[in-house]
Amino acid sequence: MAMCAALRRFSSNFPAVLPLLSGPARVSLRHAGWRAFSASSRLEEALRFTDKHEWVRVEGGIGTVGISNFAQEALGDVVYCGLPEVGTKLQPMEEFGALESVKAASELYSPLTGEVTEVNTELTQNPGLVNSSCYEHGWLIKMTIENPGELEALMDEAAYEKYVKSLE
Repeated sequence: MAMCAALRRFSSNFPAVLPLLSGPARVSLRHAGWRAFSASSRLEEALRFTDKHEWVRVEGGIGTVGISNFAQEALGDVVYCGLPEVGTKLQPMEEFGALESVKAASELYSPLTGEVTEVNTELTQNPGLVNSSCYEHGWLIKMTIENPGELEALMDEAAYEKYVKSLE
């Protein structure tokens, strides 16, 4: 009963507090929509996905490639990352490496045409980064993007989420 009274007092004061919000602290609910409550980060919004669960984020003509959260969860604890050498030329959906986990092994496929410019060497000593930070520190390779138009064939985050739900 006391809890109900406390909630009534709080809720009756709530409308009076809202106008006090000003400046940078003010939140516009008009523009926030449901995205504000999504578990997705701003980092993931720029990602494009393949149906094999690789993602690519392009910045300045260089694509950073990794695997999705869905893929890393399905794999389990990654214990080994087999990645290509710098200079390797790749075509879309061409196999470029493999991940091994305690449960399974999975091939990795290039999302786009390009050349490997960098390999995440941290994964040699700490392959678990693929699990703990698949969209940031657990990236696999960086590559040049020879044909930016190929990005249009990849799924954005919303399409990928819908695709993943169709697999369940």
